[in-house]
Amino acid sequence: MNPQTLPRVAERSVPVAEVRQRFALLVPAYNEVDNIPDLIRELRATWERHGLGGEVILVDDGSGDGTAAAAAAEGWERLKVVRHRRNFGKTEALVTGAEATDADWLVLFDADLQHDTEEIPRYLNKLAEGWDIVTGRKVGKYEKAGVSSTYNRLSRLLFKVPVSDLNSMKAFRREILDEVTLRHDWHRFFVVLAYDRGFTVTEIDITLHPRRHGVAKYSGRNRIVGGLLDLVSVAFYLFFSRKPMTFFGLNGLLMAAAGVLVGIVTIVLRVQHVMPPFGFRPLLYLVVLLETLGFLLFGFGLVAEMIAAQRAEVDRLRRRLGGSTGDSPGGRIR
Repeated sequence: MNPQTLPRVAERSVPVAEVRQRFALLVPAYNEVDNIPDLIRELRATWERHGLGGEVILVDDGSGDGTAAAAAAEGWERLKVVRHRRNFGKTEALVTGAEATDADWLVLFDADLQHDTEEIPRYLNKLAEGWDIVTGRKVGKYEKAGVSSTYNRLSRLLFKVPVSDLNSMKAFRREILDEVTLRHDWHRFFVVLAYDRGFTVTEIDITLHPRRHGVAKYSGRNRIVGGLLDLVSVAFYLFFSRKPMTFFGLNGLLMAAAGVLVGIVTIVLRVQHVMPPFGFRPLLYLVVLLETLGFLLFGFGLVAEMIAAQRAEVDRLRRRLGGSTGDSPGGRIR
């Protein structure tokens, strides 16, 4: 962790009792009807044991097995159930849950009970220290350990995030969602996107338990391919979205310069009668290709720069309408 973040963390610390009363637990659930009774029972026990005052938002992500009805039937006053008409995904469930509450701190918790509900107070205690995001480092047998570790290593290498596990139980300040844009399946990059905006991040060890009922909903080869493509998309979004000419313009100029160089070589070879005056002219075709692609990429860069400028203006307007900000991204003054 960058030592420069530690004073800021201390400055943003709040009483633990305040966090424990002004938080919401977001629980995305898809076809988890068999886990619902245990989930609600253990959540209620944790709430009573630790005197928690936060609410629980269970988001039924288009389940077809009666997950929402089973949760509502538990009759717990702390529980609010919202439902998607069809299955959209965990990212959309996260956003829907956040929109259903005005809590200042949010905790993302899976419905399969692979994490103990007793972890929730630990996360809240860490948030009270002043951290913007607290994520978990899974300890225990994990069936997707190979894929997960590779993905986490690539993410740390590309994005330099100071945590080792990006796709685990996490808690965070609500204001992060005002600045971070989450597309489909980008919940896996939530920590990366927030850290890029200047929010502070830390992690704690949490035990991973075997799933009690049902099957994993987020697995399969298609998700591996999709995750790699998303990794590339997020990297491009973070590295080049603010200055797209760095990518398009530079590569366009390099191609155009290469075209000029090849053209000069072509003229020299023609003057020296190395190339025939008629017939097959591969170097000439290469010049045309390089110049065309070079100017096209440079033009894309100009258009992308205008789009980036409009995006920056929209972001500034959104922050102005949402409230004042401090001297760094994510530094909202309450």
